[in-house]
Amino acid sequence: MSVFFNKFRIGFIFFICAVGLVYVYVKFVKLAFYPQKKTITAPVTIERGSITDRNGKPLAVQTNFYHFVVTPKLIKAPDEFAEKVCEPLNMGIQEITQKIQNAKNANFIYIKKKISQEQYDELIKIIDENNYYNFTRFDKIPGRLYPENSLASQLIGYMGDDGTGLSGIEYSKQNILSPEPNPDATGTIHGSNVYLTIDSGLQYKLEKIAKQSMEETQAESLMLIAADAKNGEILSYISLPSANLNEYSSASTQEMTDRASVTAYEPGSVFKIFSVASFLDSKSITADDSFLCDGIYQRRTSSGETIRITCLDHHGWLNARSALKYSCNDALAQMSEKITTEEFLSYIRRFGFGERTGVELPSETRGSVKNQNDRYWSARSKPTMSIGQEISVSALQMVQAATVLANKGVQIKLTFIKKIADIDGKTEYEHEPTYGNRVLKSSTADYLLSCMETTAKSGTGTRASLRDISIGVKTGTAQMADTVNGGYSNTDFLSNCMAIFPIENPQIVLYIVIEKAKGETYAGRIVAPVIAKAADEIIDHLGINREGAASLEHSGRITIKENLPLSIGKVVPDFTGRPKRDLIPLLARDDLNFVIKGEGWVAAQSPEPGTPITENMTIELDLE
Repeated sequence: MSVFFNKFRIGFIFFICAVGLVYVYVKFVKLAFYPQKKTITAPVTIERGSITDRNGKPLAVQTNFYHFVVTPKLIKAPDEFAEKVCEPLNMGIQEITQKIQNAKNANFIYIKKKISQEQYDELIKIIDENNYYNFTRFDKIPGRLYPENSLASQLIGYMGDDGTGLSGIEYSKQNILSPEPNPDATGTIHGSNVYLTIDSGLQYKLEKIAKQSMEETQAESLMLIAADAKNGEILSYISLPSANLNEYSSASTQEMTDRASVTAYEPGSVFKIFSVASFLDSKSITADDSFLCDGIYQRRTSSGETIRITCLDHHGWLNARSALKYSCNDALAQMSEKITTEEFLSYIRRFGFGERTGVELPSETRGSVKNQNDRYWSARSKPTMSIGQEISVSALQMVQAATVLANKGVQIKLTFIKKIADIDGKTEYEHEPTYGNRVLKSSTADYLLSCMETTAKSGTGTRASLRDISIGVKTGTAQMADTVNGGYSNTDFLSNCMAIFPIENPQIVLYIVIEKAKGETYAGRIVAPVIAKAADEIIDHLGINREGAASLEHSGRITIKENLPLSIGKVVPDFTGRPKRDLIPLLARDDLNFVIKGEGWVAAQSPEPGTPITENMTIELDLE
């Protein structure tokens, strides 16, 4: 009996173990061969923030583009396919056919990259109608639309196909416009919107003046910076030639280059305002000290070296004011003898030369300020630097240094960022003026402004003079380096002019540089008139009070007569004064072509009012 029960126990134990092994085996097979449920995390989408002007007008906005891809070996009728898709792609039939035939054995080729949403929609319709799905596809990529094309292009910058900024604000503010998501982030992450300090309306007007100046002087390039003298905000920033940001891949290096930030050059005589300020502030000279200009500065050093600096004229006896008025090299070189080298270099650096201004742009140049230990320093270095040679600067440095004169001797830091706000409009950052250390005594800065005003009234800058607002200027024309033969070129010149206005209460610093003009090159003749045009435009745009301007008192109630709807009969009507909203319905007409440029109200039109209407006529309207 006991033997039977022992055998039964052993058999039962073996049975239980076998069942357990089978269970484990089945579980293992399931784990090994059956798909397991996974936790799917929703992908993170980053919506890049916009770049706008100071008033919120969009300059760079998020959009989507598509690469149009085909598999050539699956296309049975390339010519027919090319004929169907050529119109929305804006390509020729032969061009498309050639691409397909040249890669007929390839798995895929790009017919066209970065097509718009509108082109995509048209192509989808064609593909659906002709059943082209087996050999076509679209790669969706994040894109950027630049509504104003080339306006302030070097400042705004450009975003690459991978969603990363490659230049300008697009690059320097990458982490703000498109923040990196946290590891546990889900859904959509919105970048912040960056409001620039520039005014797009003013930028448009000044670019128009700048382009006209380039055409008239046949110059190779032009730079223009207009800054608010009170807070350092840059209102207009121009570097010509410039690139159309919507066609950036086809732009030239010249068009991409941000000259005002990355180019260092010898400024010539404009630099004399900072030299004279240093001489006076250090008490090395007084405003009444006189220096005799006989047409050449010449001095022999104890080591036997002869220093010779020529002047454009024999100016006779000059003090600091008249030396700036006539831009006398001889007098400035004599003044430089009165200050020690260490003190002169100290002032130059306190003005900010030799250091980056720190604006929100990549690759800003430091320029170059030599010191006495430099291998190229010589006995002529100090007098030569005093007239703006043997020193290299950037346009941004020149404007920031000029804020010292405009603000009673205290420098203001320049900026391109007005504010930063989130998608809901909540302000995350707002610019407040940043003041540097005192560079000059207040009396020295005021005296230099009065000297610049004299130069505008009766010196080399008279062509920059304004009729009803006080302005101070300093012109300069510098020989450029001969990169082939060494030394200075006899044909290439840099012409520039600095302006500050109004003198009694400075509000604007305006600086223009024209490089390699053909024919006339003297800054007083080719840059000063551009300063006057640009200053007038700035004054009117910002509403700065002019002397003698009429004032009007009224109750504050204004009745505006409603415009009647536009009616176009047999002749072109007068569009002058019409707001943009009145013009929008005209765009729907299919018998006339309207080209509307700018914002605001119609200031000019072509053809003139009264011109007979013809079929498919193009009417251009310029708004301001």
